Amino acid sequence: MSELLRAAAIQLSSAADFSANRSAADRLTRAAAADGARLVLLPEKWSVLGTGEQLQAGSQPLDGPAISWAQEIARELAVDLVAGSIAERLAGAGGRLANTSVHIAPDGEVRAVYRKIHMFDVTVAGVSYRESELEDAGSEVVVSTSADGVELGLSICYDLRFPELYRILALRGARVLLVPAAFTLATTRDHWLTLLRARAIENQAFVIAANQIGEHAPGRRSGGRSVIIDPWGVVLAGAPDAVTQITADLDLSRLAEIRRQLPALANRRPQAYAWPPDG
Repeated sequence: MSELLRAAAIQLSSAADFSANRSAADRLTRAAAADGARLVLLPEKWSVLGTGEQLQAGSQPLDGPAISWAQEIARELAVDLVAGSIAERLAGAGGRLANTSVHIAPDGEVRAVYRKIHMFDVTVAGVSYRESELEDAGSEVVVSTSADGVELGLSICYDLRFPELYRILALRGARVLLVPAAFTLATTRDHWLTLLRARAIENQAFVIAANQIGEHAPGRRSGGRSVIIDPWGVVLAGAPDAVTQITADLDLSRLAEIRRQLPALANRRPQAYAWPPDG
């Protein structure tokens, strides 16, 4: 296994037009591969993003054209592609959706599927978001493995605010934490980088965060600023406020050195921890 893994985060401005979204994702995934990336992350809901009605209309099953395209380009470019997330139409669920991330190996085979655990039911900057009205929450923590033998911890957007998820991913072996997102403009400006650096530092893992940017529906904007962060919390690459891709080399030997010299994960004392009665 190589000690260096070049990774990329794709920053899109997705809307309701799947064909246009796929075209942008295709162009930037090819650019990332041309830059030498072997692991590529797309943002949350790269295939369709907008109002609830638009998400419903643009939703697809896992064997639909969004994941079929992802399989084809992963195979063609010989990359591990984590297809951010799509609005997955759940079979036999009466029109309900899931917010679903799919890891596709360089042979085009689906390696792992993760459904977002934490629903974004909040009000931000006067705008109300109620994901649970349309989507079902997942319940499985998922670690996958790249073709280079690197363990990948899967998550999506609002999951970032729940550190227990990332600690479990790290304890299950994840060395790279993946965060496809459509973080709101307000929370991107005030919270995004702080939360991402915290997840990297506390779990001594690389973090790749691919955010959406721009307006997707009236009053709903994402903030961009996609980043790649090392286990010391250092930003290795950051995106400008544009549709683009960024790449960085993940030095796995540096990760091992950090975990050896500052063994915070090894120094945990789980026998002393207990959840409060309300869980």
